[in-house]
Amino acid sequence: MDNNVLKGKWTQLKGEAKKQWGELTDDDLDIIDGEKDKLVGKLQERYGHTKDDAETEYRNWERAVHSVHK
Repeated sequence: MDNNVLKGKWTQLKGEAKKQWGELTDDDLDIIDGEKDKLVGKLQERYGHTKDDAETEYRNWERAVHSVHK
């Protein structure tokens, strides 16, 4: 998902992100504001993932939500 698309749909996708990653707070989601790099960074911070693992989690989530929110 293009970063602009993610940002444009962030209000809709925030709930999906919260379901996927319950450790992310509402403040985290507001800070992320639809920016992939910020989301990946928060996954590293909250879950202790390496950057590669966080990127993989993001891509898997992206594919799942993209199929639902076409």
